[in-house]
Amino acid sequence: MAEKMMGVAGASRTSYQRYPRVRIREMKDDYLKFELRDTDASMANALRRVMLAEVPTIAIDLVEIEVNSSVLNDEFIAHRLGLIPLTSDDAMSMRFSRDCDACDGDGQCEFCSVEFFLSVRCDSDQTLDVTSADLQSTNPRVCPVDVAANALSSAADGYESAEQKGIIIVKLRRGQELRLRAIARKGIGKDHAKWSPAATVTFMYEPQIHINEDLMETLTLEDKRSWVESSPTKVFGIDPNTQQVVVIDAEAYTYDDEVIKKAEAMGKPGLIEIYPKEDSFIFTVESTGAIKASQLVINAIDILKQKLDAVRLQDEESDMKELTSHLGNL
Repeated sequence: MAEKMMGVAGASRTSYQRYPRVRIREMKDDYLKFELRDTDASMANALRRVMLAEVPTIAIDLVEIEVNSSVLNDEFIAHRLGLIPLTSDDAMSMRFSRDCDACDGDGQCEFCSVEFFLSVRCDSDQTLDVTSADLQSTNPRVCPVDVAANALSSAADGYESAEQKGIIIVKLRRGQELRLRAIARKGIGKDHAKWSPAATVTFMYEPQIHINEDLMETLTLEDKRSWVESSPTKVFGIDPNTQQVVVIDAEAYTYDDEVIKKAEAMGKPGLIEIYPKEDSFIFTVESTGAIKASQLVINAIDILKQKLDAVRLQDEESDMKELTSHLGNL
């Protein structure tokens, strides 16, 4: 009887364990290219969506304008301030303003927010650019991304270049002034795009290409060139020594089927087989600079694990309720 009851509880799902592997191909502060293997499209897409919409960052969320005599209205300036990426290395450890018990959800305490001040006035006949470099933060670890990058560059080079001016917020003429206070808070891209840490995240299936060598040898050199050139991207080439068609860059293939159609038009169906490897994906991640691209992936994996743990716990609780119900009916 016990075995029968456990069978009822476990029959609701069939699961198997996978062990995904990651191999880094290229890594920079704002760019990461890596392979995700031994998993399926559902996991790859889940990771992509979490990177775009659920990894938290810090962005300006509240702006109090004290003086604004510029040509842009208050709402326009507030919107531009919100879209300035801020260094967000501490975002994971910060509290969401709605969950902060230190300030009762007001969102204006040191645990859930960072304060910025800006005060600029133009007193000359030359147009004055108000930029992200003019934002003064109360937390040195949270500042505009370009300001942090420029500080590192200046320290390395020993001087500040003309290009290191920051992101332009507004331009002022003589007598115009902008003075404001802003509050930056923790958030996620699902709530607003200004909190998204990723400029873009893409993945593609790894192509598997198999050339029928015997059939390829029946083609003349001119036919081989014509077939190679039918691909809109440079996937194939001809070895100058052996005159054989070789794969130059399999990942340049865009699944357009042009080479397959060309082979059929030449009366050589089956000349080539191209299919996606369904358990292998190539990711490209570009960060806004709020956090490093590598850290973005690590944070996304942590968040995805938390979500999966929550689902598993909910599933276990559901099984326990089902088992208890069966026991009650005995």
